[in-house]
Amino acid sequence: MTHHNESHSSSFVKCWKRAKSIGVVLLFLSTTAASAQVVSPNGKVQWVENGSGFSVEYLNKGSRTEVLSIPTIGLLTKDGGGKELTLKGKSEAKRISDHYQMLAGKRHECANEANEVSYVYTDRLDRRLTLTVRAYNDGVAFRYALENLQNTRVTEEKTIYTIPEGTKRWMQKWTEPYEEFFPLSTTGVSENKRWGYPALLQASETVFALITEADIERNNSASSLYNDQKSTEYRVVPDENMQNVSGSWTSPWRVVITGTLPEVVSSTLVTDVSAPNRLSDTSWISPGSVSWIYWAYNHGSNDYQIVCKYIDMAHEMNFPYVLIDAEWDEMKNGGNIEDAIHYAHEKGVKPLVWYNSSTAWIKVWGAPGPHERLNAPEDREKEFAWLEEMGVAGIKIDFFAGDKQETMEYCIDLLECAAKHHLLVNFHGATIPRGWQRTYPNLMTVEAVYGAEWYNNNATLTNKAARHNATLPFTRNVIGPMDYTPCTFSDSQHPHITSHAHELALSVLFESPLLHWADKPESYLVQPKAVKDFMTGLPTTWDETRLLGGYPGDAVVLARRSGKRWYVAGINGKDEPQVLALNASCFGKGRYTIFTDGAKGEKSWSIKTGTGSLPKTLSCKARGGFVIVFETK
Repeated sequence: MTHHNESHSSSFVKCWKRAKSIGVVLLFLSTTAASAQVVSPNGKVQWVENGSGFSVEYLNKGSRTEVLSIPTIGLLTKDGGGKELTLKGKSEAKRISDHYQMLAGKRHECANEANEVSYVYTDRLDRRLTLTVRAYNDGVAFRYALENLQNTRVTEEKTIYTIPEGTKRWMQKWTEPYEEFFPLSTTGVSENKRWGYPALLQASETVFALITEADIERNNSASSLYNDQKSTEYRVVPDENMQNVSGSWTSPWRVVITGTLPEVVSSTLVTDVSAPNRLSDTSWISPGSVSWIYWAYNHGSNDYQIVCKYIDMAHEMNFPYVLIDAEWDEMKNGGNIEDAIHYAHEKGVKPLVWYNSSTAWIKVWGAPGPHERLNAPEDREKEFAWLEEMGVAGIKIDFFAGDKQETMEYCIDLLECAAKHHLLVNFHGATIPRGWQRTYPNLMTVEAVYGAEWYNNNATLTNKAARHNATLPFTRNVIGPMDYTPCTFSDSQHPHITSHAHELALSVLFESPLLHWADKPESYLVQPKAVKDFMTGLPTTWDETRLLGGYPGDAVVLARRSGKRWYVAGINGKDEPQVLALNASCFGKGRYTIFTDGAKGEKSWSIKTGTGSLPKTLSCKARGGFVIVFETK
């Protein structure tokens, strides 16, 4: 396809004046300008134009790496728009500077800088599409903007990411609740043809890319990746049920986090490109630890006496919250939900309450309740007002219907109504975080992970958990909070073979502002005092996050800072012992406590205190781990 390029400086303005903009555009990009770039402020990340499309490149110490090839980018629409595109103009690069605060997450103070360029294209009907590209220091983001639409919709996106055979990748088979593993592979040849975000690629020995999307609004569906037409070409495919639009339409950001593994893991690019906080008052939002009943007692929340056990545990462990899970509407054995809430308040514990979204697994299929209390706006308003009056602090909403536009709208409705009634939100059985944690900071956490609750369901996690756990900090947890429900010392219906220190480390490795402690009260309460004190005092929000070492699936060593205190956690993902490097010389000297596995097996402890510098290495047993609490002088 031949494209004409007006390169003189006034073409950008001229094209806006003469474009009629009466429809939607399909863009097959094939620019004629060789190697023109949008370059990040630090010069490392580059968006490169070439004869067949675009690529994302990473430049470091004179070495250039092509991170990802993007041969086509564009859209198809229901009304047939978008053929024979002409590049009508390209803006001068402008600096984007955005400094903001997060109430929760891997970093409290977020500062990002980018250079942005906009391309304007028109098709044979003189319809216009604007492609906006930003190069950040930690990746690239691009999106489409369409105007003057007349009752039409996007039917197909033409964005393709090329992942050559032989490229190492960690990708999750798409499922509606995003609950699968991220196995290492070097091929796109698979019976599965649909893949969920995020997708991690290794472009060279030291350079990685994490593909995802961000900033979902009401008129968007979420998307996933398909390589159904060619095994090396991963198409961006928005989910079904996109609605017709009149007026303007903007796509979500397509995001490629780029850099070394430490740069990828510490990236905040998903929230950087998302809409700022829309809540006028956030003073009531308070993250914290939660006692959780389901892992040990599958139907425990319908039993008043068992619920009270978990309220008592939260009180004794100084956890601010207790989650009253599914089937509380059927509570028996001495009390009902009102009684449980009253008892929690007497103990100084704030209750969170579970709901079925009633969009996926519904009552007629045997799903737990309560059902259909949140779907209609008037019912939702009534229910949330009742919760607020009862002194409930938040809600967990489960079993959502995938990535459809109507589901995205429903989630936004829930977040906005919940904020009106001062309710924290936990989305379960739901899509991955795509930036709502910035826009609606009452969104505390999201499941969208194959987590510890699966020990309750089947034995699959038992032999795969260690490797899976050592993969998640490089994949799923990079993009937002993750309600894995970590740190279980005893067994659920199916055993776990990770060590006690491995399990304790997960409470630091996995970022979630509502940190659900899932084990039985008697399991936590019999632990050594130092372990219980660690659990009681563990923050759930962070000032800084650093990856100190590791490789997906093999091991991970991660440090998180709260004030002057660092929490350093490491796990061994292998079935054989490893020595893990801490790379912690940057912390200087201070006081520390080290929790590692004891000599008496997987379930024993070694707890040491000291002053000075941290050790350079720590030995980990097979599927073992460690946690260090380090306070600088």
